Amino acid sequence: MKDKKTSDNRLYKIFIYVALCTLAISIIVPVLWVFMASIKENSEFYGNPWTLPAGFYWQNFVNAWNTAKMGEYMINSVLVTVLALVILLVVALPAAYCLSRFWFKGRRFLNTAFMAGLFINVNYIVVPIFLMLRDGDTFLKNTLGTTFLLNNLVVLALVYAATALPFTIYLLTGYFATLPHDFEEAAYIDGAGYGETMVKIIFPMAQPSIVTIILFNFLSFWNEYIISMTLMSSSTGSRTLPVGLLNLMQAQQSAAQYGTMYAGLVLVMLPTLILYVCVQKKLIEGMTAGGLKG
Repeated sequence: MKDKKTSDNRLYKIFIYVALCTLAISIIVPVLWVFMASIKENSEFYGNPWTLPAGFYWQNFVNAWNTAKMGEYMINSVLVTVLALVILLVVALPAAYCLSRFWFKGRRFLNTAFMAGLFINVNYIVVPIFLMLRDGDTFLKNTLGTTFLLNNLVVLALVYAATALPFTIYLLTGYFATLPHDFEEAAYIDGAGYGETMVKIIFPMAQPSIVTIILFNFLSFWNEYIISMTLMSSSTGSRTLPVGLLNLMQAQQSAAQYGTMYAGLVLVMLPTLILYVCVQKKLIEGMTAGGLKG
């Protein structure tokens, strides 16, 4: 009986290892292929696509950065992503703290409203958002003679932050609720206020969960395409990196400049890979701690 159980456990472990290795290979191989293709000369794409590059042709990155304006698009994406994250954290952290640590009238309604927001697909409300901003621009043009809401990176960051609020507040509220009250009570006895206790006690204790939501929302904002394409449609100089990448792919495919196209893909992927490597430990801590405490 014991030998059978040991054999079943061994087979189960082998199955898990095979599944994980297969999944890892299916993810790693395409990424490595893109990096390899980004340093090939254009003539090398007409032979075997799996052959190693003859050398490092860095001109692809120069062409993608300068000629295809990927550098300008990347700066726009960095500005929008950072601003959206700052706005999101400034609003979501105090809101989640209040909803998780205090009892007040309307608390249950607010929790229900934020949970309901989780079921709203942002892609389905892009058109209403666009129409609202367009009508606002029409009003501003008739009143002040200028427009402000569409083709504006700050407004785009506000929309990103607003659409990410339900998920972020829901996640932080659940984590904050698991933290012990002892440290807060000690801080109140020492004369600390609610704001000071929140910043100096709760936020450091919740650092893994904060890092987790920063990474998730960074990936969401950085790779977002539909909202950016809709709200920034009339301004080429304010486009973000995913929109610029699609334009680059369409242009380079017709021009048969495949190396430049893959270099643009690398420019999009590289920041997310670097960020994940830097915060991988904190991310795992936040996910496992939340699972254990919940």
